[in-house]
Amino acid sequence: MKASYDNIDEYIADLRASIEQNAECANHHYNLGVALLSKRDWAGAEASFLETLRNSPRFAEALIQLGGICLQRGDLDGCLRYNQEAAQCRAKFPVPWANMAFVHLQRGEAEEALKCAKKALKWDENFVQAQATMASALYMMGELDESEKVSMKAIAMYPGFAPAYNNLALVALERGDFDAAIENVDKAVELGFEVDPRFLEELAPHRK
Repeated sequence: MKASYDNIDEYIADLRASIEQNAECANHHYNLGVALLSKRDWAGAEASFLETLRNSPRFAEALIQLGGICLQRGDLDGCLRYNQEAAQCRAKFPVPWANMAFVHLQRGEAEEALKCAKKALKWDENFVQAQATMASALYMMGELDESEKVSMKAIAMYPGFAPAYNNLALVALERGDFDAAIENVDKAVELGFEVDPRFLEELAPHRK
């Protein structure tokens, strides 16, 4: 393998050549999968990650990547299953727990989402994606003060983390504080967050 490459296709070609020489190297298959993901070749990446697992069944990162591909397809069950397997393969690994929390949140299962987010934050208290999911779950459960605290903590560490502003806007709206809701939702949009159009429509009459 070269130390550097001119483009991703050259890197992919080199990985494939290395795999021909050593088809049982799980790392090569995994790296090929990641490279193919960068080209949005979902099927090719999936095949590479499955090949990774054939050679190294407890390769947690490959399981997580497969979960991400499932999520891309809208397969929440598959995403959850792969991340559950990843969590079993490696103790104290926050990423699969954060991903499971996100899946539960998408299903409207706030309490399960909160449990998984807490697990992720147990292993990495500054995992901002897990904080965002926790804040959303707390909001869904009506725990507005706790949701706000989590979002404020995330912003204190990562001022440009857009989902936290969206969560603060939701909390503010629930409290009837339209000015704060508008301020925070505008910040979320400014930072690139795709705010639910229905939320923006609800706030529109309250803009000054």
